[in-house]
Amino acid sequence: MSTLWQNLQYKMLRSGNKLNLLIGINVIVYLLVNITSVLETLLFRSHIIDNFSNEYLLLTANLHLLPVRFWTPVTYMFMHAGVLHILFNMLMLYWFGQIFEEYLSNKRTIGLYFMGGLAGALLYILCYNTLPFFTQDNAAATSTLVGASASVMAIIVATATLLPNYEISIILIGPVKLKWLVTFFLVLDFLGTIGPNAGGEIAHLGGALMGFVYIKQLQKGHDWIAGIANIFKSKSKLKVVSKNSFGKSDGKPRQEEIDLILDKISQSGYDSLNKQEKEILFRASSNEG
Repeated sequence: MSTLWQNLQYKMLRSGNKLNLLIGINVIVYLLVNITSVLETLLFRSHIIDNFSNEYLLLTANLHLLPVRFWTPVTYMFMHAGVLHILFNMLMLYWFGQIFEEYLSNKRTIGLYFMGGLAGALLYILCYNTLPFFTQDNAAATSTLVGASASVMAIIVATATLLPNYEISIILIGPVKLKWLVTFFLVLDFLGTIGPNAGGEIAHLGGALMGFVYIKQLQKGHDWIAGIANIFKSKSKLKVVSKNSFGKSDGKPRQEEIDLILDKISQSGYDSLNKQEKEILFRASSNEG
């Protein structure tokens, strides 16, 4: 048992694999909530844990409750409504996340997961409080949102936007390009926005939009995730300024800058680089032995 726990700890915390970390957190939260809920029901015939989870961990669209449940736009994306719900979400996260990380490394996975979940939450709250289909029955007062689907959808659509012609094999169908598979998912989600899981389908679309916009901005040289991360980095009090005769830094560029430029070249070609990016690439090649 100790060996199993050590293996899980390594895969989640020490292997550097962000997919394992996200999947592990989702599974642990699901088991912790549901095992204790089942034990409570069997032993005491009560539902305190279920009621607490529904009220304080799921996302509400009620604008009166949301300010005092301000953490739920984050907690909801680690909760699930059943075994099939979490199984499907984690499988999709693993399959598409591997492709995403293969081409963009694992530095952006967690950031996009949170951004997709928050975008899905925002669109869900907005639609439930503005669209007549929902406001006429005051659906926001009783509706809640649960699941990692918006976060996963952000990674799926980001992968398809980055690699639209990438093919995966589907049982009984054969090779399918990501752009057609994702288009099929999005059409189903849109048609479901007036169905029994309307809130979930709306959140999917919000996450999908975030995944698409993120990749488009990344291809233009704007990495939102890296930008957010840099805000929280401690800055050195010492400043070193080096200028050459042209007034530009001649130091070796950071590897993150080089990787971002190479990603842009692979997607849009060398001519898509601006003057500053070309200069960084030139300095990088000049610094190589």
